[in-house]
Amino acid sequence: MLDRIRRDIQAALERDPAARSSLEVLLCYSGLHALIFHRVAHWLWQRGMRLTARWLSQVARRITGIEIHPAARIGEGLFIDHGMGVVIGETAEVGDNVTLYQGVTLGGTGKARGKRHPTIGSNVVVGVGAKILGDITVGDGAIIGGGAVVLKPVPPDATAVGVPARVVKVRGQRIQPLEHGKLPDPYDEIVHALTERIDRLEARLAELESRARPPLLVGPADSVIPSGSEESRLQP
Repeated sequence: MLDRIRRDIQAALERDPAARSSLEVLLCYSGLHALIFHRVAHWLWQRGMRLTARWLSQVARRITGIEIHPAARIGEGLFIDHGMGVVIGETAEVGDNVTLYQGVTLGGTGKARGKRHPTIGSNVVVGVGAKILGDITVGDGAIIGGGAVVLKPVPPDATAVGVPARVVKVRGQRIQPLEHGKLPDPYDEIVHALTERIDRLEARLAELESRARPPLLVGPADSVIPSGSEESRLQP
């Protein structure tokens, strides 16, 4: 456990240019404090002291603003930068040398049991406010953009952005962007279909009205007399 904490301190020194010394990181970095609490709580959880482990995780949450379930599996060298609001769920798995920024959620969807939180590979960077939800895998070396909502697996060495997130780069190569001008507009299609239906109904209504209208009788000169009227009965 001490070796992992030393590696966590080293990760902060390597990835945060504001970190000046190991002592500064140890005293001032809430992300490191949350990890230390988690290392202890996870040790207790694995040995069956689960209520104590949960209580300790809640103490860490109150002190650091970071909530990590004691059952979550976290590798070495995790760096939580400005970690307020970070949430890591019960069945989440985090690899080595991962960086999480403020407001990241590794959460579940619905009320399913079993594995319901994401698996994060090694050397992954998750941007500020990103949400990775469900039993999905983010491959080694991937980058998740700030504010992204990831609902599908992300391949290794890929960059995913947006809501919902989509992969825009793989191994540094940009994927052909969507041609938004050619995407179907569902609202336009619905309005078009309704307009065509109204036109057909109006044409049918006009046809039925013309069939129901009584025929016209033409009298002398330019008089037009509807059949069935009093004048029509007087016509020779």
